[in-house]
Amino acid sequence: MIDVCCAIIVNDEQQVLVAQRSAVMRLPLKMEFPGGKLEPGESPEAALVREIQEELNLHILPVEALPVHEHQYPDFAIRLMPFICKLQSGAIELREHAAVHWLEAPQLSGCDWAEADIPVVHDYLFTLTN
Repeated sequence: MIDVCCAIIVNDEQQVLVAQRSAVMRLPLKMEFPGGKLEPGESPEAALVREIQEELNLHILPVEALPVHEHQYPDFAIRLMPFICKLQSGAIELREHAAVHWLEAPQLSGCDWAEADIPVVHDYLFTLTN
């Protein structure tokens, strides 16, 4: 089981950043919330701040943890730890992903998500209605 954290990055306009995996990554061209693997001894929040800086050149502040989800793909399993994050600063640089998009919350359901991210989308949308 691979421990992975992901960021639901929200900007000042309440749009959410979604990233498209590159053609050479596992799950090519699927949409995901950006993030990455935890290093030994690293907290999910610290890993997320580091990963988003490395992958996208953005500075974020994790503000709320969402439920953890485990997902079994055919050849690997992940434990996905999502956090709603506030965008602090930075200009997006695509260092791993094919593309990123700022979307309004209702648009999230129409994306071609990596399977592990689908329950995270539902959890995030649920937080907006309660």
